[in-house]
Formats: sequence, structure tokens, C-alpha cells
Amino acid sequence: MFKNLSLKVIIFGFIFTFFSSFGQSFFLGIFNTSIRNELSITHGQFGSIYASATLLSSFVLIWVGKKIDDINISRFALYVILLLSFSCFIFSNISSLLFLFVAIFFMRFAGQGMMSHTATTTISRYFTKSRGKALSTGWFGLSSAEFILPVLMIYLLTITEWRNIWLYISLIVIIFLPIASFLLVKNLKFESREGDSDKELKDDKIKQWKRIEVIKDYRFYIVCANMLAMPWIATGTFVYQSFILESKNWGPYVIAQSFMAYSILSVLTLFISGLLIDKFTSRKILIYMNIPLLLSVFVIIYFNNPVSSFVFLGLIGISNGLANVLGSSTWAEIYGVKYIGSIKALTTALMVFATAFGTALFGILIDKGFSIEQIAIVSGIYIIISLISLFLIREKLNPIKI
Repeated sequence: MFKNLSLKVIIFGFIFTFFSSFGQSFFLGIFNTSIRNELSITHGQFGSIYASATLLSSFVLIWVGKKIDDINISRFALYVILLLSFSCFIFSNISSLLFLFVAIFFMRFAGQGMMSHTATTTISRYFTKSRGKALSTGWFGLSSAEFILPVLMIYLLTITEWRNIWLYISLIVIIFLPIASFLLVKNLKFESREGDSDKELKDDKIKQWKRIEVIKDYRFYIVCANMLAMPWIATGTFVYQSFILESKNWGPYVIAQSFMAYSILSVLTLFISGLLIDKFTSRKILIYMNIPLLLSVFVIIYFNNPVSSFVFLGLIGISNGLANVLGSSTWAEIYGVKYIGSIKALTTALMVFATAFGTALFGILIDKGFSIEQIAIVSGIYIIISLISLFLIREKLNPIKI
């Protein structure tokens, strides 16, 4: 399906989304207990530091992320790689609350923010007729990481100190990624596209929105409300997975094992959603994105058996698979690709902000004595309100023709 440069762009996206996992909440949450025990802090204190550092990273991302529209992608990618390696090294040396804040800021900014932003922006700009399939294949990198890394990290924590793990990650990043990036995107230019097609010609006839215009469009905020449900709810779940284990009286490895269900269903949904998006458009698929997430809320409210953990994370995985592809393709469809880097910097920053919000909210509610079931009810109310709002404007999401 993908040949030559197209295949290289896909592989580049896959690798960068895989390595973005080191700054993702599902990965950082694995080290929650180790860090809290070493620094003697509570869930709420950890959550507040995590949220504030993440929030700061989202603001910085808005301005730094837009530079991808101005700098050659291979050079831009190198800057991001160096930043990620440095961030992992910083994380391996956490020794105080201030150091924890700095380390989380760099990991969230470099990993979750810039790595995923670089991957999705590059794919969204390059591909036209196969954008859905290309994005779904690229996001398979993160899904692969979600499948492999939780169990691997749990094992490594039994044989080595957590700081050593982060030092090894830093070395892997600085050795492997520059070589891969150079080989894959050294010949990629801003005007490079998948190839002449009816879809590409059609894309040229829609309005190319600048970021300042996008933030004045009411549709943007309603779509964002739906896009941001998954980041804040899933982040709260991942960061406070130890709290869920304690609340439900599950074994210490249940959630780590359940990530396999999450990852498998994410992958399946990724490929299916890519095909559906190329056939029906993102705008028509968007309304279904958070329905599995809503069902997962009901699972955590009503079921306590350890098996329900697999169902719970599996449903989140389905919404995650949809959200990963729709989070990039929807903006390209509605607002065009000329300024997609600037727009994606904003939406990625909002996504990072949502993860900060989720971490802070979960931490505060936990410290106030909320049960996981009560927190799930709060999450469900948000999903329902955002879904209703999207349903009311679903016919107004078409791009503006010129």
C-alpha cells in the first residue's frame, strides 16, 4: 500500500509514537509508587506536581510545536530526540519535589507532547487519500508500546532500581533515534505529498485555516470537548492505577496485565478506524469515539471482579484507537493541512492540558475521600454532556469550500 517515501514516513511515525510512550501517563504511572515512597509524598501531592508540570508543558508546546511549520522535519526531529534523551536522564536523577516537577515537565513536553506532535503532524501533512490508514499505522507504535512496556517494566523493577531503567532509556533514545530519523525523513520536504489524487485536488479547494481563525470557530471547542475526554479520564486511570487496585482489592499485576487487552483492542480499532475514516471521513466517525469510554465508566461503577479490569481497559482501548486517528485527521479535514503544524501544536497542547486536569482532579477527589466509583460518575457526566453537544452540530462539521 505504501511505497518509497510514503513507507518511510509511516515507519517514522511508528517509531516516534512508540518512543513517545516514555512521556505518556500509562508509562509514568508505573513508577508512581516508587517515586512516592522515595520522596514520602501522598497521591494528591504527586498528582498536583504531575498536573502542574504537565500544564506548564502544554503552554510551552503551543509555541514550540508551531515551529514544525518552519523547520525541515529531519532537523526538527533531531531537536526533539535530544530533548527526549535529556529528559529521561533528568528523570533518572529525581531527588526532591522540585526535581520531580522539572523531570515530569521535561518528560511530558518531550515525550507525550513533542514526539507525538512530530509524528502525527508529519503524517497528516504528507498523506492525502490514505491519511486515515497512515495515521492508524503510525499510532500502532504507541499501541505496541502499551502492549509491551507495562509488563516489561514491572519485571525490570523486580531486578533493578527504577533510576537505572530511566538511564538505560536515555541511552537507547540518543543512540537509536537519530540514525532512524536520518534514514527515514532526510529527503522529506514541506511540499512533499503522497501523490496526485482526486482527494488531494479536493483538499486544495477547501479553506486553509490559520490558527488564529481556528480559535474563533465555535465548532473547534465542541470537537475539542470530545477529543479531550479520553486524555483526562485515561490519564487519571493510568496515573492512579495503584489506587484502583487498592479500591477494588485486585492483585498487584491485574492492571498491568489488563493493558494487554487495552493494547490489542487499541490496535484493532486503529486499523479499522483508519479504513472507516478513508471511506466515510473523520467527521462522520467522530460521534462514535467516546461511546466505548462511556461504557468503561459503567464497568468500573458496577463491577468488582478482577476480570472486569480487562473489560474496563479494553473499552478504553477502543476509544483510544479511535481518538488517536481522529485527533489528527479531523483537524486536517475541517481546517486543511497548510497550517496543520500550528493547529496541531494547539490541539496537542490542549490534550496535554487535559491530562494535567485529569491528574489533578483524580488526585484531589482521592484525597477528599471519593471512591473510584464516584470518580467514574463524574467522568461519565462529562462524556454525556460533550457527546450531546457534538450530536447537535454533527451536520456543521464540513470544511468550507473556496
